[in-house]
Amino acid sequence: MRPDLSPQPSGFQQRMVMRHRGPAPVRVTDQVAEEVPVALVFNGISHAVMMATPRDLEALAVGFALTEGIVPGQSDIHDVVVHQLPAAAEVQLTIGQGAFMQLKQRRRALAGRTGCGVCGIESLAMLDLEPAPLPAAPLPAPLAPALARAARGLAAQQVLMQATGGVHAAAWCGLDGAVHAVFEDVGRHNGLDKLVGHLALQGADLRSGFAFLSSRASYELVRKAARVGIPMLATISAPTSLAIDIAAQAGLKLVSFCRADGFVDYSDGLRADAPLQPV
Repeated sequence: MRPDLSPQPSGFQQRMVMRHRGPAPVRVTDQVAEEVPVALVFNGISHAVMMATPRDLEALAVGFALTEGIVPGQSDIHDVVVHQLPAAAEVQLTIGQGAFMQLKQRRRALAGRTGCGVCGIESLAMLDLEPAPLPAAPLPAPLAPALARAARGLAAQQVLMQATGGVHAAAWCGLDGAVHAVFEDVGRHNGLDKLVGHLALQGADLRSGFAFLSSRASYELVRKAARVGIPMLATISAPTSLAIDIAAQAGLKLVSFCRADGFVDYSDGLRADAPLQPV
């Protein structure tokens, strides 16, 4: 693939606002996160349009192709070309013929919105709620110190969040909790796709660490992580019931409410009314 040599957008814009705090309003310059339509085009056919922060779009496109199962591996993506437009962006991907034929067979019209993972799906059967079991992989041990280190490291590296207060982040952490990469976006699923795409382009082993997200753990995030073989997903906010169920089915460790002083482990996937087994 050709490297993307175009200038990297800042990810935020400056706007004049009236700040109402104190005895009188004050006109100040505020920084707000960018959100633009980003079209993903596979072999000349537009497949998805999502709202995203127009940074790291090559990684976004590669990650999306992998986490949505459009291609079985990064080697099936032959080329990625990013076109930055004044108020939008288009990413053109060239994928292998076999993957493209399968894509055409199950093609759907995605009209992505911030925070939405299933917009435009044509039927319930296309949701793909049955992940295959993940192979065994090492996990942080002990878990609490690794998560505490990840929580501190993520907060320190959320550059766009510090500038705007309005984006999500996805981090890749080693088994010791050290944060190795952080990607930010107005959409939490976009942040994870950017992270996965970056790791794929770097040839990283997705079984050698875990993903740490600044959002809640929703169904699509767990499904994306399971699809590419990430063994553990940690989030700052709460999971949903479907996220817990899918994590349990895939054998993916799911931990949420992760802070420097603790976390909640949802990996068992048990319902509150399930009978408890003797210890």
